[in-house]
Amino acid sequence: MNTPRIRGSLGPIAVWLFLVLSSGTSAVGAADPTNSPLLTVKGIFTGDDFEGGSFAGRWLKDVPAYTTFEESKAPSGGKDLVRHDPRTGAKEVLVPASDFIPSGATAPLAIEDHAWSEDRSRLLVFTNSKRVWRANSRGDYWVLDRTSHELIPIGGDATSSTLMAAKFSPDGNRVAYVRERNLYVQDLQSRRITALTSDTSPEIINGTFDWVYEEELYLRDGFRWSQDGRSIVYWQLDTTGVREVPLVNNTDGLYPRTQMVKYPKTGDLNSSARVGVVAAAGGPTRWLDVPGDPREHYIFDVGCPEGAGDIFLQQLDRLQKTNQVMLADLGTGAVQPLFTDSDAAWVDAHQGLKWIDGGKRFIAWSERDGWKHLHIGRRDTGKLETATRGDFDVTGLVHVDEKDEWIYFIASPDAPTQRYLYRSRFNGRHRERLTPVGQKGTHSYQASSDGRWAFHTWSTFDEPPVTELVSLPDHKQVRMLEENKKLKERVAALIRPSTEFFRVPVAEGVELDAWCIKPPDFDPTKKYPLLVHVYGEPAGSTVKDAWGGKGHLWHLMLAQQGYLVMSFDNRGTDTPRGRAWRKSIYRQVGVLASQDQSEALKKVVATRPYVDAGRIGIWGWSGGGSMTLNCLLRYPDLYQVGISVAAVPNMRFYDTIYQERYMGLPSDNVDGYRNGSPITFAGQLKGDLLLIHGTGDDNCHYQGQETLVNELIRQDKQFRMMSYPNRTHAIKEGANTTSHLRELMTSFLREKLPAGPR
Repeated sequence: MNTPRIRGSLGPIAVWLFLVLSSGTSAVGAADPTNSPLLTVKGIFTGDDFEGGSFAGRWLKDVPAYTTFEESKAPSGGKDLVRHDPRTGAKEVLVPASDFIPSGATAPLAIEDHAWSEDRSRLLVFTNSKRVWRANSRGDYWVLDRTSHELIPIGGDATSSTLMAAKFSPDGNRVAYVRERNLYVQDLQSRRITALTSDTSPEIINGTFDWVYEEELYLRDGFRWSQDGRSIVYWQLDTTGVREVPLVNNTDGLYPRTQMVKYPKTGDLNSSARVGVVAAAGGPTRWLDVPGDPREHYIFDVGCPEGAGDIFLQQLDRLQKTNQVMLADLGTGAVQPLFTDSDAAWVDAHQGLKWIDGGKRFIAWSERDGWKHLHIGRRDTGKLETATRGDFDVTGLVHVDEKDEWIYFIASPDAPTQRYLYRSRFNGRHRERLTPVGQKGTHSYQASSDGRWAFHTWSTFDEPPVTELVSLPDHKQVRMLEENKKLKERVAALIRPSTEFFRVPVAEGVELDAWCIKPPDFDPTKKYPLLVHVYGEPAGSTVKDAWGGKGHLWHLMLAQQGYLVMSFDNRGTDTPRGRAWRKSIYRQVGVLASQDQSEALKKVVATRPYVDAGRIGIWGWSGGGSMTLNCLLRYPDLYQVGISVAAVPNMRFYDTIYQERYMGLPSDNVDGYRNGSPITFAGQLKGDLLLIHGTGDDNCHYQGQETLVNELIRQDKQFRMMSYPNRTHAIKEGANTTSHLRELMTSFLREKLPAGPR
């Protein structure tokens, strides 16, 4: 079939859109044949055309070998646990899939996670998981005895998917776990189960956490075995008095169901947290004598250092300006300070001090010199010495070579949109980059326990990730582990828009990192609509030279249809540009950030004549939804269209740990909370606004959307909104939800921000 000639200056993408729309078929929902060079919403978000693979290998402890689960050839199916020699590539089946078949069953367990006992004679496996807020952290546990090949259920008569955080004792003969807010230990020989706590009140949580500790401090596993295996150290939270938020389910039955969630909002009462020690054989708990009001502090880290008979813990004050690192005696519960880290804004909560030298020294994080660095401290004095010196931020710790005193870390001193592997001596000298200079983009590493090998995964903005096995420190490829061939070929077959990373000056001495995606048939003599993707809050960033998955493909699809797409990382975003950059927004979240976004937009419009100033849109999710509202409402003459997904229109409605970290208490920052909340400026709306929210969002509550809706109505402002029943903050639950959401967004853009050049 010959393509008809179209008069005028339409390019190939515009021709396709003309033909699709002329035929009466929506470009949004059009079918996406395999290997089509043009993207559609359904092609991206349904089916497996753009599903990428990831390497799921795991290094064995103290052995130069790693394991993977691989499809079994046995008639029963399932997966074998296979050991690999990194040097030769030789493989052997450590545990055949048949060993994972419980007594009376015909098929192996679907294993989601696993852990070895110290001598690897037993294997603990996790299966049948259920989601608890963010993660699938509740499920079933089994122990495989590799000598007898017996598969032992953990929890006795525990009902399905009720156990959490199970872990071996140091000798591998017992397993401790949490069930329904209490701690238990099961002896693997006798099968006897001992209850270590027996609280019946729903207000008391032992060995795990409430909503806000999980969401904002990333805590779910709330207990630790002592090094000698005689005791268990655990958190206990008392949620008495913490107010509740109802989540109403209107659709799954004849009558609505309500779930009540303990959720402390800014300025309100927090849970009380304390740490205790209980004998693994049972008995009374000895509570650590931690200073400070437990309602006004957060204990965010607890551990039992190797080679020491004590406990370390890290405690933040409520405003998170001071981190007290302490040591506690296992026997008496007495606590003494080790060192203190403080900041005029906030201290980042880095968990898991890395103990070295048999517990005599440790590695900790601090921004005390203006940059995020690793420091080596002494257990006897608490004195810290910087191990990664220079005007750059460290973003990850990869490996510590104690013998030769090298520390391996992730950083990017010259390009904050990228990430590379470096190493330096313990004294901070002789820094060297190990990632090859020719490899751009974002790189991550999982090192073997001896540091001689690593799984190396990298991607760029335009290229999906691959994973290889490399030797260290020479960084030579040994073999490819995950090439992602199918996804790379599918992406390569697309008509590709051009991409660009650049910087935008927004104030004297201040430039924002940014990227731009241009249509494939871009003509600089014409004017194009611009869609800005924003996050803008201190918990993340958007401008990174890394593959962005299906969200990135959606942006490519819009570029194919004739949009410019850009993103700017304003001051305050979590990028490796130093403490001053990140903490400049303290007590003014939403204010300085939206100002930076608007200045960047004005600069782009002034310096890039192909940007149509009359067709500017902005969109974001979560904090990005809030920033979308701030930009659209504060600067109504700059932005014509906004799509806000799962936003927090009023900071007072968000949780204590996150919002108070960056804003202080609402009682001592009244103006900051008011001026940083987009609902304050609802009366300034001029453009077209689409609000999207899940009614079951336990994070950014639907309440916030309704309060904004009421204010917009009061101000006589027209807008559109979409509520997704019972969907969480991710708005992904239920059949076809993700595709429906993206089609809604795309249709709104095409209606309110017409595509293509003028």
